[in-house]
Amino acid sequence: MSGAGKTTALKMLEDAGFYCVDNLPIPLVGKFGELTQGSGEIHNAALGIDVRSGEELSQLEDTFREWEAGKFPFEILFLDASDAILIKRYKESRRSHPLAGRDRLDRGIARERTKLAFLKKRADYILDTSKLLTRELKGELDRIFLNREGYSNLFVTILSFGFKYGIPSDADLVFDVRFLPNPYYNEDLRGHTGNEPCVQEFVKQGGTAQIFLEKLHEMIDFLLPYYVQEGKNQLVIAIGCTGGKHRSVTIANLLYGCYAPRRDIGLKIEHRDIENDRRVKQE
Repeated sequence: MSGAGKTTALKMLEDAGFYCVDNLPIPLVGKFGELTQGSGEIHNAALGIDVRSGEELSQLEDTFREWEAGKFPFEILFLDASDAILIKRYKESRRSHPLAGRDRLDRGIARERTKLAFLKKRADYILDTSKLLTRELKGELDRIFLNREGYSNLFVTILSFGFKYGIPSDADLVFDVRFLPNPYYNEDLRGHTGNEPCVQEFVKQGGTAQIFLEKLHEMIDFLLPYYVQEGKNQLVIAIGCTGGKHRSVTIANLLYGCYAPRRDIGLKIEHRDIENDRRVKQE
């Protein structure tokens, strides 16, 4: 999708040793494949293709069939992002969408999704860049194309938050941990956060946090394959306490630790409200 990070991804692949070409005319894609296959110098190549190819896009199907028949090895990475993020990126860059013309931006994006649907359906990997920082995108590309780790197209964000600042609008699963021991009422711990061992030990006292974590881990393990099966690309697991500073941060960190060793999913952790109390005091 235009605005999903294709140019950035190509630069990263180029830095990793790939021979990269952007926006090659579709009739030349097959020829390009032949040239790379016959070259002793090019071992990995990446082609950037987007909706600017126009009506010629449909010709890619013929090229793919020829490559498959000739056992020419290729993979498709589809970069996607939510409509809201794409609109935001276009407004920030002040560029016009190739299919919007004088129409509204969201309608151009809708047309683009229709035209690229066959590519997304064929894709070996789908990366939703809506929430990815540049370094996180690089990490995912390295995992897929350099380290050749198993990949399920699912990117999981574990997000801590404070209920008093509102439930995250993009959360898929929300868990309330306000039943756990609250370090806020301990004057020695109030100024610390769930990133620190002293707070984590306080929250874990009594064993309830560990039992909850084990049950939560078990449930998410059960759910993940079904999300993958349904074609979900982004999953936001939100852990909330009152202020988003102690209990939710602790549990989010522990849950992240459970999934960090897994190489078949993308993973990141965010603490949305961990600094909010400090900001409020400064104001």
